[in-house]
Amino acid sequence: MFFRVDDEVQVTAGADKGHKGKILKIDRKENKVVVEGAGRVWKHVRRSQKNPQGGRLNKEMPISASNVMLIDPTTGAPTRVGVRYLADGSKERYAKKSGASLGKVAPARAQYASK
Repeated sequence: MFFRVDDEVQVTAGADKGHKGKILKIDRKENKVVVEGAGRVWKHVRRSQKNPQGGRLNKEMPISASNVMLIDPTTGAPTRVGVRYLADGSKERYAKKSGASLGKVAPARAQYASK
């Protein structure tokens, strides 16, 4: 999964299909992401010192990472994400549709540098 927190994504499946938002949290073990404004549910909470009024809270729940696609920074359309090595041996994410760079993932390593 090549997502990062604060990436702009679009939901491609489920009840929130077509919704665009930022990634707030990533659970790599469960392969889920929390997208701002997507997967909202009502949580009923009891009165407590932390929440003196109680009632219903509206919160975002995790959705499967397979149901979101990254937004291409150049075109604004959903795209898949790939990883490639640069000439100096550093690894970067890139948008498959336009080929635009999405930032480095790993520092330069001599064994991956092109000769």
